[in-house]
Amino acid sequence: MLDESTKEQVKQYFDRIQKPVTIRLYSGEHEKRDELVSFLKDVKSLSSLITLEDSNDLSDGLRFSIESNGNPTGIHFSGIPMGHEFTSFILAILQSGGNPIKLEEGMLSAVSKLKGEFRFETFISLDCHNCPEVVQTLNSFALVNPSISHNMIDGAMYPELVKEKNIQGVPAVYLNGERFLSGKAEASVIFDKLLELYSLPVIEENSEVVNPSDVYDVTVIGGGPSGVTAAVYSARKGLKTLVIADRLGGQVKDTLGIENIISVPYTTGPELTHVLADQLEKNQIKKKENVRVQKIEPGQTKVIHLNTGEKIHSKTVILSTGAKWRELNVPGEKEYVGKGVAYCPHCDGPFFKDKDVAVIGGGNSGVEAALDLSGIVKSVTLVEFGDKLNADKVLLDKVANSPNIKTLVKAQTTEIQTGDDKVTGLTYKDRSTETTATIPLDGVFVQIGLVPNSGFVKDLVATNRFGEILVDEKCKTNVDGIFACGDVTNTPYKQIIIAMGEGAKAAISAFEYLLHAA
Repeated sequence: MLDESTKEQVKQYFDRIQKPVTIRLYSGEHEKRDELVSFLKDVKSLSSLITLEDSNDLSDGLRFSIESNGNPTGIHFSGIPMGHEFTSFILAILQSGGNPIKLEEGMLSAVSKLKGEFRFETFISLDCHNCPEVVQTLNSFALVNPSISHNMIDGAMYPELVKEKNIQGVPAVYLNGERFLSGKAEASVIFDKLLELYSLPVIEENSEVVNPSDVYDVTVIGGGPSGVTAAVYSARKGLKTLVIADRLGGQVKDTLGIENIISVPYTTGPELTHVLADQLEKNQIKKKENVRVQKIEPGQTKVIHLNTGEKIHSKTVILSTGAKWRELNVPGEKEYVGKGVAYCPHCDGPFFKDKDVAVIGGGNSGVEAALDLSGIVKSVTLVEFGDKLNADKVLLDKVANSPNIKTLVKAQTTEIQTGDDKVTGLTYKDRSTETTATIPLDGVFVQIGLVPNSGFVKDLVATNRFGEILVDEKCKTNVDGIFACGDVTNTPYKQIIIAMGEGAKAAISAFEYLLHAA
């Protein structure tokens, strides 16, 4: 099932395996079992330290687990982990074979101390680019705690189970049989959810004495284009720099095609994220990924509190935490995320094949979502609050030529209708006539813009009514030594190239601040 080029690449990765890994294939019958066996044999052939063994445990014919040095890891797969999940599978083998787990030590330490039984199941789509991060995080948790197990389930292979659980969006995570979370979730989000439910122990610092060598000159909070630019510019000024990010790349990581960065005719979000990570590496910039900042104490030296319990000390801070999808905040929305309400058409669109859906939002993102979905679903109703769609003309021309896209303007969404544990329709108010109407639907995709990720500093720095951090022309906030850049600020026009420029400005401003403070 693997071509020779892929085999050669994986074989090079498998040279890093340090201890025996066993792939344990459970018994059972399934029409795809021969395909799975062929796939696993291909993988097994790429390292002498990997063995493939049958298990007498009865299953559905598509389930297998991974063992490390003869011991269960708690990692299971139900399906053939190709597509985006191929990386999750290969990474699980490498980490089971002794390679380091790339999550923060504080997080792993807390998870390793959990007591009880934690059976995670994640329903995924092989086309979903948000699913691997969830799968890989939970696999990592299983590796550090024998009380945790995790099974990746390919929803396409288990349609009856998907229907029974009424799953209409991925990833969909269950813990001990109960819904744990739905949709895109970074490691920091999953960790916070566990922290909330089970009061995980975190790192305890015994001393408030700080060694001067442990104090950073600049700490950048955020790993998107503005944050990475700020970090690179800071490091090139000779400043001791740290990047703290719940995930490197930020929103860019979820963007498929990017054509408006001057000098780069075309790239994708994952490709650009890889370039950003490479630049951090080449500039030897230290980073803490998959953790979240809870609060910042101001002062000559700022104290940054992480959700792992750790404290970071820094002379300056650059806030570049970006933004997230704006929610409608109407009845039925939050309750039915993953059950008909979605925010990512690329990930969840396939679940609505030949069904009727709505896209809320008439800007570029909404119109692009409608066009993407039009090739999959039966019909798309594009719902816009304003008097007209506000997308680029080239996109509007495509909408005009798409027979299964209907447009509603001056329409205010008031409720998402539900029944039998699924979305059944959308109610809106016609702002011209003040009358209400309901459209029968199977799904609603929300694309109404962004909300700045500024909540953790709302009591520290000044923000406007939208939650954007207020900065001057040099990216200074109202607090000495704290700067901000990118989509989290009131800087107009949320574009990658603008965010990068603002990141450079913030770094130079921080450098000037440190010069005068010395």
